[in-house]
Amino acid sequence: MRIQPIDLDDPPEEMVAGLYDAYVAAASADDPGPQPPLPRFRRDFCAHRPGGRAEVWGAVEDGRVVGGYGLSLPLLDNTHLGTIFPFAVRPEHQRRGLGTELFGHVLGRLRHHGRRLLLAETPVTGAGARFARARGMEVALVEARRMLDLRKVDWAALERMIPEVAGYHVERFSGPAGPELVPDLVTLMGGMNDAPRDSGVEDSNFSPERLLHREEGIVPGGRTCYTSIARRDSDGAPAGYTRIYLDADRSDGWAEQADTTVLGAHRGHRLGLLLKLGNLLWLREREPHLERVITWNATSNSHMLAINEAMGFELFDEWNEWRMEV
Repeated sequence: MRIQPIDLDDPPEEMVAGLYDAYVAAASADDPGPQPPLPRFRRDFCAHRPGGRAEVWGAVEDGRVVGGYGLSLPLLDNTHLGTIFPFAVRPEHQRRGLGTELFGHVLGRLRHHGRRLLLAETPVTGAGARFARARGMEVALVEARRMLDLRKVDWAALERMIPEVAGYHVERFSGPAGPELVPDLVTLMGGMNDAPRDSGVEDSNFSPERLLHREEGIVPGGRTCYTSIARRDSDGAPAGYTRIYLDADRSDGWAEQADTTVLGAHRGHRLGLLLKLGNLLWLREREPHLERVITWNATSNSHMLAINEAMGFELFDEWNEWRMEV
C-alpha cells in the first residue's frame, strides 16, 4: 500500500472516483443523511479555491484506491490551520492500521505547511468519533442536524407564521447569483462570522473572488439553489440572506438548508424567520417533489435553533467538530 498525491491541476478521474467510492462506503455506516454527488465532490473537495489551496492523497493497494484524505489550507484567513475532509478507509480495509498511517501523513503535511491547528468533523458516535478521540483530538463544537419532512408539513400553519416586517422587502432568485450580486453576497456572508465556532478560528474573509468561485461552481457541482435576500426599503442595502441547495437532477428527494444570516444592524425585526419561511414556501411551490430538508446548526446557536424548531425541523443527528494542536 502506498499513499500518493492526486494532482489537482489535472486530477486522474479514476483516483478521484476511487476516493469518492471509499468515502461513500465508509460514511454510510454512521451517516444516514444525503451524500454529495460525485460532481460536487470533485468540484468542492478535489480542487483549489481562490480562498485556499487543497491537497488530496489516495491510499492505493493493488492499483485500487482503498482510502485517502483531503486537506484544505486557507490562504486569505486562518493561515494557521488545516481542515480534513474527506478522510476515509474502505470498510473492508479498516482495522489494519491504514487509518493510523493516513492520520500520521495528515499531521506531517500540516507541519510541512507550518500549520498548527487541525480541524475535522464526525458524527458524535461511530467509528469516526472513536478514531478521532483515540488520536487525541478534542471536541471543539457540537452541531445538530435537523430535518424537516416536507410530506408532513402543515403548510397553512407555516404561512400564518410569516411575520410582517416594515421597512424591508425580499428579493428571490434561483440558480447561481450573477456577478452583479457578488458585492452584496460579500457583505451578507460577513454576517456568518457571528456564528459559533472553535475559539482558535478567526473571522473568514469572504472576498469577491471567493464568492464568485462559489457561485460559478454550483452548476458544475451538479446542484442548483433557491436564494432570498432581504433589503432595506430606504436604500436597498442588503440586510439578510438565506439559501437552500438541491441536486440538479432532483433524484434523491433531499434539499439542504444552507447559510442564513441577518446583519447586526438589521436584527430585531424577525428577518431571519421571514427569509427562511418565505424561501421554504417558494421552494415547495417550485419543487413539489422534494421530501426532506436538512440543516446544520451549532447546538449553542439558540436563536437559529428556535426558528428551525418553530418551522417543524426535528433532530436528525449530532456531529462533533474536532480540534488538535500540532
